[in-house]
Amino acid sequence: MEYPALVAFYFLPHHPIVFPQGLAYLPLILCYFLGAIPFGVIVGKVTRGIDIRDFGSGNIGFSNVLRTLGFGPGLAVFVLDTGKGLVAIELCRWLGMSDIMVVTGGILSIMGHSFSVFLRFQGGRAVATSLGVMTGLTPIIAGIAFVLWLALVGLTRYISIASIVAAVSVPTMMFLWKAQKAPLAYQSIAVIAATLIVVKHRPNIVRLLNGTETKIGQKVDIDQQGGSEDNE
Repeated sequence: MEYPALVAFYFLPHHPIVFPQGLAYLPLILCYFLGAIPFGVIVGKVTRGIDIRDFGSGNIGFSNVLRTLGFGPGLAVFVLDTGKGLVAIELCRWLGMSDIMVVTGGILSIMGHSFSVFLRFQGGRAVATSLGVMTGLTPIIAGIAFVLWLALVGLTRYISIASIVAAVSVPTMMFLWKAQKAPLAYQSIAVIAATLIVVKHRPNIVRLLNGTETKIGQKVDIDQQGGSEDNE
């Protein structure tokens, strides 16, 4: 979804919709399937005819696409993965669902990315998708976390460190920054997302400790097959 269309969708009036009995949870199911769309795999196939999981770290997300295919495809994956988290939140909100249901839709989009039905319930770390969800829920905190992420990438050259710290910063800000008045439901999804991101980064943490973690700017030779087994 292009940004003008997304902006227009955001400002549409939010109308409660009464679904027929048995279909009340259909929007939540849609949120999962939206999150499960593996844009990294799709972009790899469309741009170079490769399965991105066979290269670099095996990750389907922005960082591996950036290292393997370059800035353009990497940026496309980042925008699309972020967008699906934001759209999931705005869809539930536009349908007039309660805060709990909106947050549930966000959680399901994150889980869809990390455990995609289209990839035999494998997936990525959901950093970008979580950013999209948090942007829909608490845009100021999400914006600060993103700026922190950018700063840490610039300082350390490690996307993994930036992602872990930025993820943990979101629930921390929600707990401590009382002026933002983040509801308990928002705090809960922030903790869930941060925990998932940290757990998914375990292989990176091991490589950081061993001094073998890849820095931003290091390229993957696309002519050499063999992504790693850890599927970051």
